[in-house]
Amino acid sequence: MSAPDFGAVFRAAGVTGYLHALDIDSGKELGHGSDEPMPTASVFKVPLMVAFCRQADAGLLDPGERVTVRAAERVFGPTGVSAMLDDVTMSLRDLAYLMIAVSDNTAADVLLRRVGLDAVNAMLTTFGLRVTHVQQSIADFYRSMAEDTGHGWPYLDPEELAALRVLDPWHTNRSTPREMAALLSLIWRDEAASAASCAWMRAVLNKQVWPHRLASGFPYDDVDVSGKTGTLPTLRAEVGVVEYPDGGRYAVAVFTRSFSPAVNQPRADAVIGTAARMAVDHLRR
Repeated sequence: MSAPDFGAVFRAAGVTGYLHALDIDSGKELGHGSDEPMPTASVFKVPLMVAFCRQADAGLLDPGERVTVRAAERVFGPTGVSAMLDDVTMSLRDLAYLMIAVSDNTAADVLLRRVGLDAVNAMLTTFGLRVTHVQQSIADFYRSMAEDTGHGWPYLDPEELAALRVLDPWHTNRSTPREMAALLSLIWRDEAASAASCAWMRAVLNKQVWPHRLASGFPYDDVDVSGKTGTLPTLRAEVGVVEYPDGGRYAVAVFTRSFSPAVNQPRADAVIGTAARMAVDHLRR
């Protein structure tokens, strides 16, 4: 059976898209631009979470350690600690939960300072993920965009968008659909960290609150979708795992670049779920 025409599906939604889907247990896979380097935006929080758990497993940090995040340390963002006005004290583990479940930017930067860029990248090398690389914090993202355009969010002018280094994978955090699907499969096979840590990561990814991208393709009560979104001007992404009641488990990573600079693009969000569903259906046949 021929593979779905993903290119046509993406074009109809006004985007260029790249996808990789992997049957976690059989190794069967399907892709469309699987090895295209892409900016990860907030998807980089997944490898950061894995590195955090591995350091906890090794006794290099205590996930229950309480940390006070001062109001002056907040990074721009609409959710979690980023949206709060006062000093907040919570555990490193709870910051990691907020980083994934609501994509809290401040929580991510606190954890990144604690875990360290070098540790994240050394881990990725150990896993054989040769393209995936983390070189910027969220604060770095926003600083870079302001430097490139001379102003803050939003960024809608095509000339300004062309100048944004955060949209060039070789100047920002990057990965490929294939490598992100591989990292998720390590979590689901208890190979990314200890079994207990992998179980915790799966539970946190399952608590992500956004239903409008990957999960929109699987509107069933008995199908679980766990994932992490990423968003930058013209870029929308989600990586996750779809689990069926018969035990089937499928890691899917979808990255898109939209033709329009508009902030609100429901079709561009929804096509992530549509393409993922097509890929998983093909693997299940």
